[in-house]
Amino acid sequence: MDKALFDAGMALRKKVVGAEYVERSMAAADELTQAFQELVTEYCWGAVWTREGLAHRDRSLLNLGMLTALGKPNELKLHVRGALTNGVTREEISEVFLQTAIYCGVPAALEAFKVAREVFAELDA
Repeated sequence: MDKALFDAGMALRKKVVGAEYVERSMAAADELTQAFQELVTEYCWGAVWTREGLAHRDRSLLNLGMLTALGKPNELKLHVRGALTNGVTREEISEVFLQTAIYCGVPAALEAFKVAREVFAELDA
């Protein structure tokens, strides 16, 4: 493991999706999932998310579209929160889901809107 990439990834991961979530994920890691948590932190967050080629806000927009296309509502929920943290507005999130409705299908976008509505309600409560 590259400690510098891991540490940079851990810091950014906590900033974007929340320290509580990340710490809970790391604490829940066991023999089966420890290596996966390290991989995600080092490569996803450390090697890719810290690159200068795209702003964090742009990476968030891409993730919303990709997770919608893949039909991954649990990860989408996490990344809706992360997108808001990265400066994406609720209106822009809605636009992403409208775009995915055209290119990925209405059912995928419908699920994404449901997830976003849940996140917004939690944040507004």
